[in-house]
Amino acid sequence: MSHGQVKLAAAELTAGKQGVVRIAAVGDLHCRENSAGLLSPLFNYANQRADILLLAGDLTDYGLPEEANTLVDELAEVQIPVVAVLGNHDYESNQADQVKAILSNAGVKVLDGDAVEINGIGIAGVKGFAGGFGRASLGPWGEEPIKHFVNVAIDEALKLETALSRLRTPVKIALLHYSPIKATVEGEPEEIFAFLGTSRLEDPLIHHPVDVVFHGHAHRGTPAGETANGIPVYNVAKPLLESQHKDKPALHFIEFGKNKVMARESGTLK
Repeated sequence: MSHGQVKLAAAELTAGKQGVVRIAAVGDLHCRENSAGLLSPLFNYANQRADILLLAGDLTDYGLPEEANTLVDELAEVQIPVVAVLGNHDYESNQADQVKAILSNAGVKVLDGDAVEINGIGIAGVKGFAGGFGRASLGPWGEEPIKHFVNVAIDEALKLETALSRLRTPVKIALLHYSPIKATVEGEPEEIFAFLGTSRLEDPLIHHPVDVVFHGHAHRGTPAGETANGIPVYNVAKPLLESQHKDKPALHFIEFGKNKVMARESGTLK
């Protein structure tokens, strides 16, 4: 495989031993042009121990094509399928389309309201948006900028619902950047909760349940929570994983087999 390219394995991915498929997830990589050599050890660790790698947004720091190229270089030795969503940082320089194209051309499956199936694992992905949780959710009332803000969140929720409705696999995963629940942003200053996610993203997960949800964005949030209907939600922001597991790689692993969830553990899996 040539340098700077990621090999996206065929859909007929060979499952792990005894039919187990292991997922590795992490978000908020914030790759910069000078990040060469900093992320490849993490990716290579995932490549050796997982069957699929999920990236939960903020793949770049300023949303620059040069940063995306560096990230592709860091992923060069990864031979397992890589599935990603973009995050808010990937939109910073108004070049998100170029960032997505660079990653897609390298074999990364970048989801934005669509879904992919890999070896019986269905993954629906969307960036998501902000807006707050529960009674603290911002409503579309008043000035036009407020209405527009809320409509963006509604549009992202509709995109997620569309993607989830397409899944027909035994195991289903939702991959987001923003959080769909309040529990996994707790730990951040309460004043910014509304900017870290929205309950509008939870509604599609209630209508179309999945087995697990991964998101990032809340660097100082809480590692795990669940939706109103009991779906496990994991905050896999890299800074959070690093703070929680100082002696382990900043990855969250989860395994699926004949009985769906076989085991879940952050860091090293033997």
